[in-house]
Parts: sequence; C-alpha cells; structure tokens
Amino acid sequence: MQTVHIIYASTSGHTEHVVDTLISSWKGVHAQKKRAEQATPEDLLQGDMLILASSTWNTGGPEGQLNPHMHAFVAKAKDIDLKGKKVAVIGLGDSRYRYTCRAADHLVHFVAAHKGKVIEPPLCIINEPWDQDGIVKEWGAQLLKSL
Repeated sequence: MQTVHIIYASTSGHTEHVVDTLISSWKGVHAQKKRAEQATPEDLLQGDMLILASSTWNTGGPEGQLNPHMHAFVAKAKDIDLKGKKVAVIGLGDSRYRYTCRAADHLVHFVAAHKGKVIEPPLCIINEPWDQDGIVKEWGAQLLKSL
C-alpha cells in the first residue's frame, strides 16, 4: 500500500479541511497528517510521497508569506535533504490580496532548494475552501497517478 505523509499548517481550519477532504477521497492509500507545529524535519522523509500544505499570510515580511507555523517548520528543516523525494504542494489564499496563494510558491522553492521533486502543479485554493471539495478531489486523483 502506498503511503502519503502530509505536513500542514492551519489556524482557521481551512487548510485542515482541504487536507481532510483529500485524505477521505483516497482509497487504497495510507495517508498520515501532521501539523507543522508538531512535525520534525525528519517527518519530511516519511512516506512514499510528501505533501506540504499552508495558507498564505501577510505577516512576517511582504505580503504573501507562509503560515507562521509552516514558516517556523521549514526554518527548522533548513538542513534536510529531500533528494529523490516525491512532493506535492497545497497553498491557500484570499483573493483580496495581490499575492494570493503565494504560500505554494514558497513551498515549491523550499522543495527545490532541498533537492526534492514536485510531481504535480500545486493545488491552489482561493477563498473559502468549503465549496471546493470537487477541485481538491480531482487534484488528489491526478496526484495518485504520479505515485
């Protein structure tokens, strides 16, 4: 059975909803999720595939930053080697801001800087995720083909 390890940052529940929707749509896959504030750098090496998921925040620098918990997590993982690791990225954002969903860009950059391989275009969810389950499930089905 294929295994997917998901590290996510969610403070309002939006990112967690997307992650839970994704996991519930998969059959025959063992998926584990872990909050960024509880994860260790070694958790990035778990599973046949890794998913990193974060909302986009407008704190800690110019508009379009990672959720503070994900920002702290990737800073802790500065020495990790993801060479050969299959990775997918989820970003959430708000259309009121110019750099909506930029968290996905930051995560793609993190993966590339650590020699991982992003295997599908990032999933970007703009605004409230509650009525976007179909988009999440479709992306998840495509992602499993890359496993």
